[in-house]
Amino acid sequence: MNLAGKNVVYLGGFGGIGQKCVQELLQRQIKSLAIFDLTENTQMLAEWKSNNPDTDIFYQKVDITQKSDIEAAYKATAERLGHFDVVVNGSGLMNDRLIDLTIQINLLGVIHSTLTALEYMDKSKGGQGGVIVNISSVAGLQPTALMAIYSAAKTGVTTFTRALANPIYYAHSGVGFITICPGFTDTGLLDDIGNKTTFEYETPMVAMFSKVKRQKAEDCARNLVQAIETAKNGAVLMLELGEIHDVDMPDLWKPQLDV
Repeated sequence: MNLAGKNVVYLGGFGGIGQKCVQELLQRQIKSLAIFDLTENTQMLAEWKSNNPDTDIFYQKVDITQKSDIEAAYKATAERLGHFDVVVNGSGLMNDRLIDLTIQINLLGVIHSTLTALEYMDKSKGGQGGVIVNISSVAGLQPTALMAIYSAAKTGVTTFTRALANPIYYAHSGVGFITICPGFTDTGLLDDIGNKTTFEYETPMVAMFSKVKRQKAEDCARNLVQAIETAKNGAVLMLELGEIHDVDMPDLWKPQLDV
């Protein structure tokens, strides 16, 4: 997708990866950018507006755990822009001591946001199609024992997004789906890991975790935006140490039909 002239909605745009992604998107001469987040970063927003006067940039307060907030934000954005071409679900929390909140933000919030966005983007309902990008994690590709709750939520995001990328759905709605699975990225999400693990007792995994190589947030963001521009519907992409890797997700079960 050529992003020039497109309307973009970014959930979590003031986060660690989110800020860098917004900066990358703004370099593509997008027409409009709606940032959905819990807390407004007024300084950052003012800077983006000043540096990009030709792009309509605005903030919508959204508590991703509240479906009513999500619906109200999309409604207001649709009224302002008419339509949106790209949605990035980038809100996230990594803290297994907060079980319900981890599931609400990382999985239920993504589901509600995705399905709400579809109501406006679906060509069969008068929308113009587009692409929805859901940010999962490498913890959504394989079990991550240190963060079992987070890993479960992100695995849900990966499976949910792949399911909606079914070619039958795509032919009906004109909305493509991309799953993004970043590796360890240098953001605040990884701070104080020892107090965020599934269990409170010490394990060697925490020490190993601290030695894992991390990519820069700007490298992850650059590859994420490149994925929006080039990836096909249904792609699952691992963004690891500044590189993009296509992930081949095998079919482990095929239904046996009764004939």
